[in-house]
Amino acid sequence: MAIDYDHQRNIHTLLGPEKAIPVVFECTGRPTSILDLGCGNGTWLRAAHHAGVNTLLGVDGVPIEPRHLLIPEGSFRCQPLHEPVDLGRRFDIALCLEVAEHLEQDRSDVILDTLVRHADTIVFSAACPGQRGQHHVNCQWPEWWQTRFNARHYACDDLVRRLLWDVREVEPWYRQNIFIARKNINFAGREPRLNAVLHPEMLLCVGLDQAIQTYLSDTSTRS
Repeated sequence: MAIDYDHQRNIHTLLGPEKAIPVVFECTGRPTSILDLGCGNGTWLRAAHHAGVNTLLGVDGVPIEPRHLLIPEGSFRCQPLHEPVDLGRRFDIALCLEVAEHLEQDRSDVILDTLVRHADTIVFSAACPGQRGQHHVNCQWPEWWQTRFNARHYACDDLVRRLLWDVREVEPWYRQNIFIARKNINFAGREPRLNAVLHPEMLLCVGLDQAIQTYLSDTSTRS
C-alpha cells in the first residue's frame, strides 16, 4: 500500500521551520536528538540542526533523491509509515507534521504507535477536515488525535499553536494544527480538549462545508 504522494509537487521552504523550531523548543526544552517521521526532504531537521541539535534522523515513506535532501544522506531512511517502524532507540523529541492524514484511518494507530515507541515528547500536526492536499484520506480535528494519544498515556496541549498563530513565515497549516503530546500517565485524558479552529489564512485551503459538517457531527456525538 504505497502512499500516493509526490514531494516535488509541494516545495517546502526552510523559512517556516527556521522560525518555528525555536518556538517549539521553548515549549519542549532544547533536545539533543530529534526524529522526524514523514520528514520529506528534511526542512524541519535542517532547522533543528541550525538550532544546535546534532543527532537527527528523518524517516519518510516516499523515496527522496539524495540531491534533494537537506540533511546528510545517512540521516535519512525510507520506510513505509503505514507499517510499524522500530529504529532501535529513543529520541528526545519526535516530529510528525502534516503526515498522518496521508494514511488510511485504519493505519492511524500504526503511526501513533511508532511515535510513542521512539519519544516521550511528540510535536504533531495533521490536516483538519476539508483541508485540501495530496492523498488526504484521514483529515481530523486535533481532539480526534488527542484521544488516541491519551489512550497511550500522553497528555496534549496546544501552547505552541498559540505562540505560532501570528508568525506569518510559518505555513498556516502548521500554525492551525500543531500541538504537543507528552507522556504523562497520571494526566493523560484529564487535560483540556484541543479546540477545533480554522486559521484565517487557511480559509482558501479548506472546504468549509466539510469542515463545518464534521465539526457539528463531532459536537453532536460528544453532547
